[in-house]
Amino acid sequence: MDFFANFLNILLWSLWFAIWIGFIFLVIRFVFDVFRDKELSVIGKILWTLLLVMVPCIGALIYIFARGKGMAARDVAAAEAVRAAQVEYTQGLMTEAGAATEIEKAKALLDSGAITEEEFAALKARALA
Repeated sequence: MDFFANFLNILLWSLWFAIWIGFIFLVIRFVFDVFRDKELSVIGKILWTLLLVMVPCIGALIYIFARGKGMAARDVAAAEAVRAAQVEYTQGLMTEAGAATEIEKAKALLDSGAITEEEFAALKARALA
């Protein structure tokens, strides 16, 4: 019987430890969100940070109710910005490969005599643009 009591105590302490670690990460995330908000004044940032650090339980609840919707909007905007950067980077890679291929084809046409030097320069400029 002593083994099961100790085992349950270990499980209970593990649960509380996980809850506290999660709460600490949540408060840190709120503080990061305070400093990420460009619309909040410096004094507002200081006051929110002090509230979250001095009284973390009440401060976290107040923050979620007062600024939760704005926090979600900032998260969505950041995710969209990352996605747009990824798409732009991927398109840049595809364009670079495409430009080299287009110039190579235009050079082959120039060498075969199908186009003039001016037309080759125009195709090259369009491919690089």
